[in-house]
Amino acid sequence: MFSGLVEHVGQLLAVDTAKDAHSRILTIGYDKSGTLEEGESIAVNGVCLTVIHHHSDSFQVECSPTTLSITTLGQLKTGQALNLERAVTPTTRLGGHWVQGHVDTQGHVDRIVAEGEARHVFFRYPSPYRTLIVPFGSITVDGVSLTVVAVDETTFQVTLIPYTLSHTNLGALQLDQAVNLEFDVLGKYVQQLCAPYLGHEQKVVNYGE
Repeated sequence: MFSGLVEHVGQLLAVDTAKDAHSRILTIGYDKSGTLEEGESIAVNGVCLTVIHHHSDSFQVECSPTTLSITTLGQLKTGQALNLERAVTPTTRLGGHWVQGHVDTQGHVDRIVAEGEARHVFFRYPSPYRTLIVPFGSITVDGVSLTVVAVDETTFQVTLIPYTLSHTNLGALQLDQAVNLEFDVLGKYVQQLCAPYLGHEQKVVNYGE
């Protein structure tokens, strides 16, 4: 479980093919890797992964074929900045929202509008997820907990403050860039539970498809 509050921005150092030839091993530069433990969970651009090796300034995670196909991790290039967050603990402040690190789908940057030091960013998203995006509700974009400002049938809007722009990789967003989206888990459970009572007007989304 995560909160969507990015702790550090690491750098992708290498992408290697795993022994099964289908998975990928990511080596990520992180100056506090010595504090990690093998087997622990870490969110990388919003994707919950397992630390399989670590050194003093880098660590490795393995991405399965499913992860590579659903998330943007299969499109990464060396040198890219990655949002990192370690799993929350019982004493952690939950300043963002409940984030599982289970990416539902990918979105794409549609527009970026600057207003003062802030940026309004509009993302395109697959239409089956419309019911899970609520104005002033929470959404996770590349591992960052954000508030939905507005939403329509094809796009949703968030506003990035200067702190978020400088402390995450969202400050480098480009038009048409793909991002990982995770919708609020509470909304997904409500949709699943209510679907039998809503008939054909409501269809439960098969997440990750």
